[in-house]
Amino acid sequence: MTDEIKTIKKIERGMTGEIKIPGDKSISHRSVILSSLATTPIEIKNFLRGADCLSTLECMRALSVQIEDDGKNLLVTGHGLHGLKEPESILDAGNSGTTLRLLLGLLASQRFFTTFTGDKSLSKRPMGRVIRPLSKMGARIYGRAGGKYLPITILPASKKIHGIAYEMPVSSAQVKSALLLAGLYSVGNTTIFEPYPSRDHTERMMEAFGVDLERRGNSITIQPITDEQIHAPETIEVPGDISSAMYWIVLATILEGSDILIRDVGINPTRTGAIDILKAMGANIDLTNIRTSSGEQFADVHVTSAKLHGTSFGEEIIPRLIDEIPILAVAAAFADGETVITGASELRVKETDRLSVITTEYNRLMPGAFKDTDSTLTIIGGRKIKMNHCSSHGDHRIAMSLAIFGALGEGVDIVDPSCVDISYPEFYETLGS
Repeated sequence: MTDEIKTIKKIERGMTGEIKIPGDKSISHRSVILSSLATTPIEIKNFLRGADCLSTLECMRALSVQIEDDGKNLLVTGHGLHGLKEPESILDAGNSGTTLRLLLGLLASQRFFTTFTGDKSLSKRPMGRVIRPLSKMGARIYGRAGGKYLPITILPASKKIHGIAYEMPVSSAQVKSALLLAGLYSVGNTTIFEPYPSRDHTERMMEAFGVDLERRGNSITIQPITDEQIHAPETIEVPGDISSAMYWIVLATILEGSDILIRDVGINPTRTGAIDILKAMGANIDLTNIRTSSGEQFADVHVTSAKLHGTSFGEEIIPRLIDEIPILAVAAAFADGETVITGASELRVKETDRLSVITTEYNRLMPGAFKDTDSTLTIIGGRKIKMNHCSSHGDHRIAMSLAIFGALGEGVDIVDPSCVDISYPEFYETLGS
């Protein structure tokens, strides 16, 4: 938390023109990690230089991966599946849960010692959900408070880890990805069962590297692989982040007279739940120029203003829009009628307890419109709006959503606004333009 305050003024007219958004955060993490396991140089285009992805980049460098950055593209040169080396110091995951969880899976089978730390926020986030299944595979991982929290240490593997069949209690792309990365090194296959499909960026990128995966319904099985079986691409193109695009999609939808085109957005079907919900609320969103690169679909997103109405959705779609609930709650505030979001308990263990923070902070701008109970968030749209001070609580998605809320309403003063650097360093500049 800082004393810094960012003032966002009300936008008086519709927005028009084209927007280019930064690279996808989830895919940027995975592009560096998987490229580090190849034996040939791989160029990564449109890598997101947000704080979270830079944490992954620095951790991989500390593991002896060569990464060159010319300010535009990355060139990653690894030394194969078994080419990682013991870091000389503690690995710092910063604020990035993705960095920590994925690297726990990658390093679970390594024959060297690793310790992780992170910032104050990450140190409060539970890691037992990753450590438990990795321990069942034979990994030796220890953390504070009985293995739940940072700092976390991975002891050198005394023998190869073994594959397991694991039924996940909650769908989570990060937990699934950690197990898939560990499964690359295991003896025998690893099968993961999810209640509902979560984002599948890891699977798609693994297949682009020649990894053999088998999907059956909500289960996925991975076979261990050798260096000879990896067929790495020469280039990985990271699409624009649909989570970042959603701020402009909601802004343009609600601002009367808006007409925008957002170029080169990733439209992976496990990530487009928010677009489906906005369309169900009456939004005008069209996907054009659809194409595929490195297993991921890209499109240009055309948005014009529309009148929204309330809706209801629940746990079956939550994994497809988990990061977009803060901005969808803003859309619901400007819609006619009531919106009810159920099955969203996962939001209580993100960078903040997002259900609680949404209710507390958004009610400062639209009093009485938001209520959270257990895993449910209820929004009554169309209430009177006011200008107010609001805190981001150090959560980048809350900060950006508050900025859009203020721009659509009567303005807002955001306390601790710089946390947007985690995923979208150019956000305020783009909003100002």
